[in-house]
Amino acid sequence: MSFPRLKIGLYAFLVMAVFVLASYRLFRRNTSAGPTKEQVLIGTMVQGLNSAHYQPEKLDDTFSKRVFDLSLKRDDYRKTFLLASDIENLRRYQNDIDDEVKTGRREFFDLSTQLMAQRVKEMQVLYREILAKPFDFTTPETFQTDFEKATWPADKAAQRELWRKMLKFETLSRVSEMMDAQEKAKTAKPSAATAAPSAANAKAPTAPEPVRTPAQMEAEARKRVLKTYDDQFDELLDVSANDQLASYANVIANTYDPHTDYFAPKAKEDFDYQLTGRFEGIGAQLREKDNLIYIEDILPGSASARQGELKKGDAILRVAQGAAEPVSIEGWRITKAVTLIKGKKGSEVRLTVRKPDGTTKVVPIIRDVVINDEAYARSAAITSKNQKFGYLDLRTFYADFNNDGSPNSSQDVKKELAKMNQEGVKGVILDLRYNGGGSLNDAVDMGGLFIDSGPIVQIRDGRGRTTVLEDKDPQVQYSGPLVILVNKYSASASEILAAAMQDYKRAVVVGSASTYGKGTVQRIVDLDESLPNELNNLKPFGSLKFTTSKFYRVNGGSTQFKGVVPDIILPDMYSYLEEGEKGSDYPLKWDEIAPARYRPWNTQPAYDKLRAASKARVATSPGFNVMTETSQMMLARKKESIESLNLVTYRTRQRQNKVEAEKYEAAQKATTALAFSPLRADVQAANGDTIKINRDQRFTKNLKKDIIIGEAVSIIEDQL
Repeated sequence: MSFPRLKIGLYAFLVMAVFVLASYRLFRRNTSAGPTKEQVLIGTMVQGLNSAHYQPEKLDDTFSKRVFDLSLKRDDYRKTFLLASDIENLRRYQNDIDDEVKTGRREFFDLSTQLMAQRVKEMQVLYREILAKPFDFTTPETFQTDFEKATWPADKAAQRELWRKMLKFETLSRVSEMMDAQEKAKTAKPSAATAAPSAANAKAPTAPEPVRTPAQMEAEARKRVLKTYDDQFDELLDVSANDQLASYANVIANTYDPHTDYFAPKAKEDFDYQLTGRFEGIGAQLREKDNLIYIEDILPGSASARQGELKKGDAILRVAQGAAEPVSIEGWRITKAVTLIKGKKGSEVRLTVRKPDGTTKVVPIIRDVVINDEAYARSAAITSKNQKFGYLDLRTFYADFNNDGSPNSSQDVKKELAKMNQEGVKGVILDLRYNGGGSLNDAVDMGGLFIDSGPIVQIRDGRGRTTVLEDKDPQVQYSGPLVILVNKYSASASEILAAAMQDYKRAVVVGSASTYGKGTVQRIVDLDESLPNELNNLKPFGSLKFTTSKFYRVNGGSTQFKGVVPDIILPDMYSYLEEGEKGSDYPLKWDEIAPARYRPWNTQPAYDKLRAASKARVATSPGFNVMTETSQMMLARKKESIESLNLVTYRTRQRQNKVEAEKYEAAQKATTALAFSPLRADVQAANGDTIKINRDQRFTKNLKKDIIIGEAVSIIEDQL
């Protein structure tokens, strides 16, 4: 069904009215003194949020402490700039920030920016001095790599020692990479360095590292680390007063919840660009976290997806144009990094990434345009024990709200299910892994394809008013056994659909321990439109994105924070990573409301029996056992977080990491006994088109290596 547009329009109007009223009151209160831009921005934003946000914050000492803690975390995440005495100096304002917001004062903001500016200049002198001398990698030193476990240095001497070890560690890792490249070059075939990639999914050759002695490697590594820090500090020293104000405003916004953000005018343009979901050239969505740029999503049908080595969760350390010298992007903003990552179709970009397991890898990608239909719902037939099953891959709930004739995910899934019905499949696997959400309407309509009619999701606003979105179409497109695959990156609309099918007992939800846990709705308000004309001389102010509502399952529980817990939990390689709402600062918590009126599916799966059978299979599966062992090992190493600064010890550990990573990759590449093929309707539609045929073959070939899909088939077989 369609979401009631009238209510959305009215709600948006009321929200805007709230911000206009907030700004009007603020302006009138400050007219005699003449408000500053900071007073107007912070005052309007906070007053508006405390009227329109789903869960307003009281301006009290708790609010003040949140802003204080998050501000320090953002300013000095690695605890390398500020001294313990600086923190104590700032702590005087720990309980006063709420009063400053109310009165328009800015003592904490001024002191924190002043201290950071001073320390940045001092640290620039310090790192250049340290990097001017060679490091000795034979001493038995260690370095704490988990900055959350670290404390601010007690004095200048402790700070110098911290920077020495940090720079030594970064130089050491560069030396180790050079040694790996040099060893690899010795065993590489002569033609490998000159062969050109022939397609977007081909691996580009890596330019050979020059042959260097260990001393030359150390000198070159220090030179590269120096350039990295010079670039980072150029950014830090170029921060304007408006940039500092925007960062502080965003800290205040983020204390309401992780999805409430302030966007300065330029940042709003960047956000709009990201809303398209994609960056030209490689087809990846990026996010900033802790001074690094991470892969947030891979667009199906993109050059990255076809190349196959770039994964969600990878941190991009360096970017190279073909065989040119890599440029470090550590500490860069996304907008600057994208200028290096984008490029012309057919050109090569090489990304040096750090994998979640700690290993580094150079991923060569030939930039290309996105093949649009690979981003849409895609299906395949699976043959097992002379029975046929359907597999449906959906990476996003896509829809074009401005074009009624464009594809939308619910209608495309309906068509795919019709093809499967024609083939007489005995069961269907709907794969929502890595599906970050999208169109709410399509999630509701898609749920209706598997039940006769009824509510799919409840939405409650900050005033406690609940709207129930339901499927009113009595037609059931597919009524057989259904398995829905999820993982910790399944979010928002994916969680709504999986939760609804779980509550109706219509499907068996299978996957990692829980989904992402993003169960909130946001709106964006242009602050300039909410301010009176008397303040035109202070504009532009930018925009504010804030949370207005929460999603609730039909059983009354929220999808927020907890996500969806699968009926059958399978091993997850990256279970040790803190992802999702639970790993965010100040997320809205789980709660529940009254359940909607709904009738569970008539033929319900025997969950206990299915769970026991799956557990027995997984226990004897080599692939799942390797996955579990690797995850446990990574968790243990994450808890250790102390790295050796001795070259021999460091490289021994890196080799161990590489062996474990290769062991895991080999287990994942082991093909299942299942046979995958395009649906007959798709074969007929291809009509001999070799491009479509090759694309379908590539799609089904990758499915054969997925042991999760193999287990999903077994779960369906257990129901027959």
